[in-house]
Order: sequence, then structure tokens, then C-alpha cells
Amino acid sequence: MPTLTVRRESWPIRGSFTISRGSRTEAEVVVAELTEGDHRGRGECVPYPRYGESVDGVIREIEALADALANGLDRDGLQQRLPAGAARNALDCAFWDLEAKRAGRRVWQLAGLASPEPVATAYTLSLEAPAKMAVAARGHADRPLLKLKLSGPDDLDRVAAVRSNAPEARIVVDANEGWTVEQYRALAPDLKDLGVDMIEQPLPAGDDEGLAGVERPVPVCADESCHDTATLDALAGKYDMVNIKLDKTGGLTEALKLRQAAQDRGFAVMVGCMIGTSLAMAPAVVVAQGAEVVDLDGPLLLAEDRDGGLLYEGSIVHPPTPELWG
Repeated sequence: MPTLTVRRESWPIRGSFTISRGSRTEAEVVVAELTEGDHRGRGECVPYPRYGESVDGVIREIEALADALANGLDRDGLQQRLPAGAARNALDCAFWDLEAKRAGRRVWQLAGLASPEPVATAYTLSLEAPAKMAVAARGHADRPLLKLKLSGPDDLDRVAAVRSNAPEARIVVDANEGWTVEQYRALAPDLKDLGVDMIEQPLPAGDDEGLAGVERPVPVCADESCHDTATLDALAGKYDMVNIKLDKTGGLTEALKLRQAAQDRGFAVMVGCMIGTSLAMAPAVVVAQGAEVVDLDGPLLLAEDRDGGLLYEGSIVHPPTPELWG
């Protein structure tokens, strides 16, 4: 049976990163490791206070399963032992990595999937005054997809400033629950005129009924409103896309199920991330195959990535090596 170790790590962010809920200068992550003989499986998660999570709390959740793991708890059993969230994500991904190492095969082979191809990721521009976002856009105008953090006031000016300085880039925007339904109605037509491809989570997750039956000139993506397959029913008629993040689904196991269920119900798929290292992004690359929007730029926003991280060539991110994960 595998033995468990858990640790916290802190990774400085390049500069700072601001969304509608506040700013950060570092990413605090939790790494779970499962060791069995010569084989080691790893998984990384990013606890998110928005969902009632903390680093200490997630570490306690994972460590509390040490005896169960010693007594045979496996990846399938884990799905019932922990709810969807960061703690289960770290352990689920560690299980997948360990299973691949033991079998001498890649995770996608174990999952019955085709070999993943490189994908183009969005690059996120932190929430700033329009003039600062214009400067940031100018520095990343050659990227194929920019994701803009918005907050409500001055958002149209922010998008216009970015569009003027990155005229060829696709643009998606993320309000992180920061708008009202009135703001959405007012902004959406103008955002379409500015060439915005998608609006992510404009309204609070618990107060998004205002999207039901409303004309959506730009596709709307559920992020905070979509966690796992159980949350899909409530999204119909309000959203056109879902953002799959492993820290919300509780790992690769549920993320793959959510992707299939969402596609079966006619939702387009986005695959996103919290700000973490390549170890957190690696399993998400598997999920991101064929997604309409990919947002796996976490390592690009850090001052440095972990050794042996994913290969990024501009905005193209390559699948992980076996040494990193899977």
C-alpha cells in the first residue's frame, strides 16, 4: 500500500495578480505524494478561500486519510471519501501518477484516451486601470488568446484599451462574479462589438438566475457556478460553456466525467486553472484536448516554475514528461 506525505509550498507570482476579489503576490499550493516501492505519484492543488478552503485545512483533510490509504483506499474509493475540491484533487492526481508509474504507461493510456497534443493557452492580464492593461496588452500582443480580469467599473474602457493594443488577439473576459445583471445587459453588446469571444462568470454563483432567458450576444461560461457533474443541471439556460478546473472537480477522474457530461448536454468546454506550478497544470493538459478555450497559464504568471516543468513555447503548452507527472 502507498505511503502518504503532504507538504505546502509557496511560489512567488511575477509582480502581483489582481481579480475582482483582491490581489496576491504568491501562490500557496499543497503537494501530495504517494510512494510505493520505487514508484512515486504526485499531485498538486491550490486551496481557494472562495470555496472555504485553506492550505492548513486541505493538508488536514489529506493527512486524515493516511490510515485509510494504508488499509487499501484506492482512487475509486477516494471519490466517495472526499468531496470535490482541492484536497481530493491532489490525491486523485497523485493516484493517477502512481498508477502510471507502476504500469510503465502514460495516464492517457490508462484512461483509454488518445495521446495528447500541444494546446494553445490563454495568457491572463491582471485587473488594472485601463492604461496599465493597455501596456500589458502591448507586451503580449503576439499571443493568440488574452484573458482579461474585469470588475465592473471601467470594464469597457479596459477591454477597448486591450483591443487597441492587441488587435489580432482573441479576447475572453472574466468578471469573477463581479457584475450585476444590469451591468451584464449593458456591457455584453459592446463587448461583442469589441470582438470578445466569451464572458466568464459575470454574476455571483448563488445569484445567477438573472442569466436565464436573457439574450447572450457573447457566449457566457460558468466557472464558480460549475464544480462537478452534479452542478450541470442548474446551468441549463443560463450558460453556454463550462470552465473545468481540477481544483473544483476534485481531480482528473471527475474532470474527465464532467467534460463528457458537459459535451453531451451541449455545453462548450473551457479548461482553466488556479495559479500553480506545472505539476498542477499537467493533468489539466489531458482534459484540455479539444476544448474551445484553454487557460493553463499558471506557470507563466509565476516568477519561476518547478524543475522539469511543462514546456511552454510562447502560448503553446506541451504535454508533460513522465518525470513531471503521468
